[in-house]
Amino acid sequence: MNLNTIHQEAIKLVKEVGEFIRHESENFNTDNVEHKGFNDLVSYVDKEAEKRLVEGLGEILPGSGFIAEEDTSNKKGEEFNWIIDPLDGTTNFVHGLPVFSISVALQQNDEIVSGIVLEINRNECFEAVKGEVSKLNGKPISVSKGLDLSQSLIATGFPYNDFDKMDDYLSILKHLMQNSHGLRRFGSAAVDLAYVACGRYEAYFEYNLNAWDVAAGSFIVQQAGGKVSRFNGDDDFIFGREIVSCSAEVYEELLIIIQNLWIHNQ
Repeated sequence: MNLNTIHQEAIKLVKEVGEFIRHESENFNTDNVEHKGFNDLVSYVDKEAEKRLVEGLGEILPGSGFIAEEDTSNKKGEEFNWIIDPLDGTTNFVHGLPVFSISVALQQNDEIVSGIVLEINRNECFEAVKGEVSKLNGKPISVSKGLDLSQSLIATGFPYNDFDKMDDYLSILKHLMQNSHGLRRFGSAAVDLAYVACGRYEAYFEYNLNAWDVAAGSFIVQQAGGKVSRFNGDDDFIFGREIVSCSAEVYEELLIIIQNLWIHNQ
């Protein structure tokens, strides 16, 4: 199969697994929650969703490997690897808050070539494949244009188990509260990135992230005309644990603010 066929088959699978998660959310029992670490939750829904994704994606692209949050498979592919978050926003899911998603990216060697983020509650499928523009439910999307930071709505995430940089982080938040249209924290990095890609947010930044949180969404942002980097401006954001994702007009301005206030990272 060619890349576009692989991408379309993966979208179909992600939507099927999304239906499973949606069904389970209707009668979810919080007694089924486990703790992987402090404030790091997991349930049978995460595990079963990942199992279905790994099995299905392995059939779509035989020989591919996986980088997956719940470690269902530790197989590494020689050329292709899927980067999977089966339920991004587990804490929201557990508490009944309607913002959670599936994030699936395909990496060929060191390059992301396909990204899918399915926001399950609104049934919105954000996706991009190498060489084509990003789409939302089949229609082209783009990052916002013509707005500076003062006109921007910005998304972020709050630290849940790494508080060493809290003072720096709060300094950034204070500045942005006073110099933008506002801040939002939805609790799913994949959704935040998808919303930058379609222009609902002008920017998103966060630290203490994993590859499965950002691989698909960051690619969708780039294919939608946006800029993505680490806080220091380099492009190792998938495995670099931090990310800045913006429309072109906002990127430089936000990056300077973060670099000036993120003292403990220097």
